[in-house]
Amino acid sequence: MTSSYSQRRARLMHRMQQAGGGVAIIATAPEVMRNSDAEYPYRHDSYFYYLSGFMEPEAYVVLVAPPAGTPRAILFCREKNAEREIWDGFRYGPQAACAAFGFDAAFDVASLDAEIPKLLADMPALYCALGRDAGLDAQVRDWLSAVRGQARSGVAAPATVHDIHPLLDEMRLFKDAGEIDIMRRAATISGGAHARAMRLSAPGKTEYQIEAELLHEFRHAGADAPAYTSIVATGANACVLHYRAGAAVLQDGDLVLIDAGCEFAGYASDITRTYPANGRFSAAQQQLYEIVLAAQEAAIAAARPGAGFMDGHDAAVRILAQGMLDTGLLQRDRVGSLDDVIESGAFRQFYMHRTGHWLGMDVHDVGDYRQAAGSAGDQAAGAGAKDAARPWRRLQPGMVLTVEPGLYVRPAEGVPEAYWNIGIRIEDDVAITQGGCEVLSASAPKTVAEIEAVMRGAS
Repeated sequence: MTSSYSQRRARLMHRMQQAGGGVAIIATAPEVMRNSDAEYPYRHDSYFYYLSGFMEPEAYVVLVAPPAGTPRAILFCREKNAEREIWDGFRYGPQAACAAFGFDAAFDVASLDAEIPKLLADMPALYCALGRDAGLDAQVRDWLSAVRGQARSGVAAPATVHDIHPLLDEMRLFKDAGEIDIMRRAATISGGAHARAMRLSAPGKTEYQIEAELLHEFRHAGADAPAYTSIVATGANACVLHYRAGAAVLQDGDLVLIDAGCEFAGYASDITRTYPANGRFSAAQQQLYEIVLAAQEAAIAAARPGAGFMDGHDAAVRILAQGMLDTGLLQRDRVGSLDDVIESGAFRQFYMHRTGHWLGMDVHDVGDYRQAAGSAGDQAAGAGAKDAARPWRRLQPGMVLTVEPGLYVRPAEGVPEAYWNIGIRIEDDVAITQGGCEVLSASAPKTVAEIEAVMRGAS
């Protein structure tokens, strides 16, 4: 993977040179104290890692791309320190890190204030993430002030400052084959965790006990950590979209909704499955489940090159809304036809979120969801778009997104009681390919028959 990081740095520096040249500074995440002398588990900054592959704290990537000439990629990191390594573990140090991660040069991070003004001198532009970290903002101001202080000596400071994230967001939106392989592995581990949770669920277990089974499988299979706080919600809790696993007890006859995924080698997975605590769907549960599953199948079918980002959502909403009418969740004499339900948004009583989001190093990964103004995709969508906003982005090979329709039925007047407190979501990780798409999380049991078989202990 080292060559991948070097290639990304080279691509970014090439774009900077095309724009007139400059210096880019990307810092990793700081360590954060949890309490007293205990720190939160360290997790690198995704942008920094995308360009470096380096996971140690207190580090910076600096890319020097002069208007003409050879660009250089420089790493600033902690020095080797035998005493600190006794307490905190191995450190590469600048010399070893330079060779291991393919940089042109590396320096001790303690020399940052001395070296950065030299690198900024007479460069036309600075690229960094302004406004996102007060500490980094203060450092940048100090570095620019140091360069401006040399004006009488004929040294010029960068005249413009650009946000580096839009350039990196566009790069990160498109995953290469190596990234897809990692994400497929992350999804496979997570699929195994969902299957384990199903096998070990039973009435009387608690949500936190089921969460523990997920965490066990993540780490046992080699994942770094959960990619986000796991949702394990039983009964009415499944109708709370961002519920966290609590102490609720699984009841006979209730459904369990799990939204959980691991992070593997810096990349996230994001899978949701819903299953009966006792191993058998009731008639009402299965009826709603099959509606959500059909909606997801329609959305996945719409995930192909050239389709709009929202095409899958629109396809899912149409099936979900029809299901609401067929089951009586919505009554035709009150809401009208299927088209009326969609036009008025009446379906949002039971389905209130979008059907997917980008996925990558972050669970809600970076990348614009709409076409850039004046782009070819914008023109292809036509000037007479229904809304004044930019058209939704067209899917292309290398993009990875989630597909996650759901139904959430809270008790309400006019809603058939058989469906009360049923919350269902089905979510998979989908990579856009040249010919359509690949469901990276296909190993996670999903159909009624598959789920019930796993819960019976069948392989």
